[in-house]
Amino acid sequence: MLTGLVRLGDRAGTEPREALTSQIIARTIFIVLLMAAMLGGFLWYAARKADELSIDRQQKLIATVLEQNFRSIAHDQEVATVWDDAVEQLARRPIDQDWIDDNLGVWLYTYYGHDEVFIVDPQDRLVHAMRGGRREDAARYARSIGTTGRGLIAELRAKMRAGAKVSRQGTVLSPGAIDLATIHGRPAIVSAKPIVTDTGERPVPPGKEYVHVSIRYLDGSFIADLARRYQLEGGHFSRRPPRDAEDSTVALRTRSGAGIGYFAWEPFRPGRAMLRQVGPVLVGSLLLVFALVAWLLHRISRGTRQLSAAKSQAQHLADHDPLTGLANRALFERRLNERLGEICLTGETLALVYVDLDHFKNVNDHLGHPTGDQLIRALADILSELAPGDVVARLGGDEFAIIHGSDNSAATAEQLARSIHRTLARPIDLGNGEVLIGASIGVAVAPQDGLDRVELVRKADIALYDAKRGGRRRHSFYADTMGERIRDRHEIEAELREAMRTGEGLDIAYQPYFAAKSGLLLGAEALIRWDHPVRGRMLPAQFVPVAEECGLIETLGEWVLEQACLVAARWPAGTISVNLSAMQLRNPALAERVYAILRRTRLSPSRLELEITETSFVDSSEKCRANLGWLRDIGVRIALDDFGTGYSSFRHLRGFEVDRIKIDRSFVSTIQPGQAGSPVIQAIVDLARLSGLETTAEGVETEQQRRFLTSIGCDVLQGFLLAEPLGATAVEARFFAELHQ
Repeated sequence: MLTGLVRLGDRAGTEPREALTSQIIARTIFIVLLMAAMLGGFLWYAARKADELSIDRQQKLIATVLEQNFRSIAHDQEVATVWDDAVEQLARRPIDQDWIDDNLGVWLYTYYGHDEVFIVDPQDRLVHAMRGGRREDAARYARSIGTTGRGLIAELRAKMRAGAKVSRQGTVLSPGAIDLATIHGRPAIVSAKPIVTDTGERPVPPGKEYVHVSIRYLDGSFIADLARRYQLEGGHFSRRPPRDAEDSTVALRTRSGAGIGYFAWEPFRPGRAMLRQVGPVLVGSLLLVFALVAWLLHRISRGTRQLSAAKSQAQHLADHDPLTGLANRALFERRLNERLGEICLTGETLALVYVDLDHFKNVNDHLGHPTGDQLIRALADILSELAPGDVVARLGGDEFAIIHGSDNSAATAEQLARSIHRTLARPIDLGNGEVLIGASIGVAVAPQDGLDRVELVRKADIALYDAKRGGRRRHSFYADTMGERIRDRHEIEAELREAMRTGEGLDIAYQPYFAAKSGLLLGAEALIRWDHPVRGRMLPAQFVPVAEECGLIETLGEWVLEQACLVAARWPAGTISVNLSAMQLRNPALAERVYAILRRTRLSPSRLELEITETSFVDSSEKCRANLGWLRDIGVRIALDDFGTGYSSFRHLRGFEVDRIKIDRSFVSTIQPGQAGSPVIQAIVDLARLSGLETTAEGVETEQQRRFLTSIGCDVLQGFLLAEPLGATAVEARFFAELHQ
């Protein structure tokens, strides 16, 4: 009887558990179905909204691009219409039609894609016509100009008679009249521009100008290029709204509001594409989820048993860096707070040591992130071995911290820093190769530098920054003067931003350089100066590093380049040299920006020489290869500055097109009176000549240096012996003086 009761009790206990399990399964399945329905509904709604947003943005983008392209037609014309030579040629009789073809007609077709060009004289008589890159008979072409062309010409003449002026600043130089129209049954942009003087030396009475009219058809290469450039599937011109409701359109209207057609394309619908990709995966995932539910329920009991172990592991991961196993920032801050609290009671000292690898980014860039991770792990092992018993933490990236305690923490932290430097002076074996890398170290000591964690960390970071500024592979202990330097740097940064915003105080000096043999003035190097209202005249070495650190160097460099090109454009001859920073050199858009500045300033590319330092040239070699090649293709010259202070190897120049190397002044200064010269400079000049490179010597200050450099075949000389840095007006005057000698 007792046995029966026990079995009955077992069965009674089992049945409720089975019922409970069935309920859990039923509820779980219901929840999964509900979540699947909600997820499907959300995906459908999100896809629909994404498609609507995408189509709306495409339409706005195309409308903006079309408007910009319309305006660019008029901007293209100004390259030829705001030009003294054009005014002069049209004033001659008979008109040189070949010259007009080359400069005002065929050139616009070849370079900018203008389909038709015609020119009318002050009496609106047609004097030149071009269609499809070929000259047309003016009399026959005059009959097909159309009302739109005549209307735009009349509108432009009215503007000119009303006093519209030619601007010599900005992107739009001259008045114009532009509209959409149907020409020969085809949609087109029609733009009229006056042919006027660019210098003011060939004035024409208002309203009596020759008028240049360009026509660009929209249903030919224009639309095809637009569709290809913006990856618009099926982009085409249509006179009527497309029958396919799936297509997107942008209406093309004249200024009066009359429609001439539509630009239509098949829009990209990211939501629909996403659903096509995600749908099968989602269905498969749901089936997999159903299959896994039973298994997951079975695993619940086992998961409970493993929870305690997982909790311990999670706690470890929360306090330690997963790559190195060292303490992470959270644990580091807790341990530092604890140790600072202890020394408040015991009166002991504590050193906070910050360690940062030098140029670790180069390891990742050149050897790959796996090698970088190996190096981080190796450094973690080194620091743990050199600082046994101390808390060693990885704060992130290549930055480590050591909480170092001893009877005399300052002295032992000094020994620790030296040990780290000695260890890193030897290559680190990573198994598949060796890496040589240094480290910068900053140290703050408690209690003398503070007992607050945040304050001590801040001072250690300042000391680390000071070590990096000193040239890397150094260590520094915090001093109050470092804080003053940091504050001074922040002040310079703020003042530099203000100077760049207002333009006040920033100026450019120009140091001429001369042909070594003839002594002729060849050009000048642009050197930025800053006349600070309090600090006085500041040289680049005082504020350019600040600009590099705070991200202003590219803006500052482009300002210098544009100002220098504007000045050089006024010279009758000669080259302007402008320095590029390493950050500019690494920018993939460098070549485009330089070209845009040359266009704005109208300086020939062959008169611009860009100087790059040897170190930045090698560090950025892969990224700058395309930039340098593109610039040299358009005629810009490239010079390697400070040659001899960096890698000093002609091997690094293989595969890079450089025109000139500039021998650093530190080599030139070794040429002293009574000595035969410098065999190092002799070797550099000889190797440069064999490599097809020109040479420039910087810092020429004595007559003996000039004679020696000339005798060994150095091409160009620059230095105070020949000329000090001058203002723009003085350099221009010297050019004109030599021109009239």
